[in-house]
Amino acid sequence: MGNISAERDAILVTGWGKAATGIIACLRQAGHPVAVYTSNRFEETECRPISPQTITIPKWDASVEVIERLDEAGDFNLIIVCTDENEFQKRAQIQQLETVVSPDALIAINTESIPLSTLQQGSRHPERIIGANWTEPADTTYFLEIIANEQNDPKRVDGFCEQAKAGWQKDPYVVHSDRGIRTRMLCAMIREAFYLIEGGYVSAEDVDRACRNDPGYYLPFGGHFRYMDLMGTFIYGVVMQDLFPELSKARHIPRFFEDLVQKGELGMGTGKGFYSYEKGEAQQWEYSFREFSQQIQELISRYPFNYEEVNQSSANHSIVQ
Repeated sequence: MGNISAERDAILVTGWGKAATGIIACLRQAGHPVAVYTSNRFEETECRPISPQTITIPKWDASVEVIERLDEAGDFNLIIVCTDENEFQKRAQIQQLETVVSPDALIAINTESIPLSTLQQGSRHPERIIGANWTEPADTTYFLEIIANEQNDPKRVDGFCEQAKAGWQKDPYVVHSDRGIRTRMLCAMIREAFYLIEGGYVSAEDVDRACRNDPGYYLPFGGHFRYMDLMGTFIYGVVMQDLFPELSKARHIPRFFEDLVQKGELGMGTGKGFYSYEKGEAQQWEYSFREFSQQIQELISRYPFNYEEVNQSSANHSIVQ
């Protein structure tokens, strides 16, 4: 294991990019020694590149060790895998890990659209492979989606969930299925937004204003269903009865979006996506997003999601009339 200390159980992270960087930072905040295995070679400079897009982060401290061979990974009981959304890539990574890690080691892999059972196929120990989806920045958000199916050991899944909650400052949930729910809900919203843009009703900026200035306010406070309870569920039932038949059921990706991708307009990294960005502007957005994430984390922590915690908090604070 090299120079990794033993203050807490060491964790192996395999992967690259901003997502992996945030996961590593999250684990380090919790006091875990971390080893990182990536196909991208690191340079010993003040900043180490973490992805092919040359995104940089501050140089790792002594409790993060970069390993170049997976045969150095045998001592870990938890491996967090963060790869592109590519079935071949994910299954290849699992197969590599299973040749070197203990049969008791838990492998938690990100998967947004690929069924967990597909990733378990052909593995030596499918029961120890679970889904774990994070969001960026992983070290400041409370989000962690855990996916488990009938092949998984419920005790191990519960143990991972409890570790995330108690040790990593996450507010995790477990989806007992083959796929998570976060991406499904996001895609449903995007499909409707695509439909409205394609029909010429609104612009991308209009959609962003609507999302930011309405659900953007209440979602961090209580989510959809808590907010519906707060406002009164009857009115939502009336609206849904009339509106549901009108919502998009499209099964295609709209042409304007395909054109955008084919032209290489992939977002801030390329200088253009739905919006255009001048030189240096993307870095400013990255910085602002990081700052916002830290501030919203502090705000959410003041308004706990758990009902019992809300009651306890209310008992300790006077209400200003």
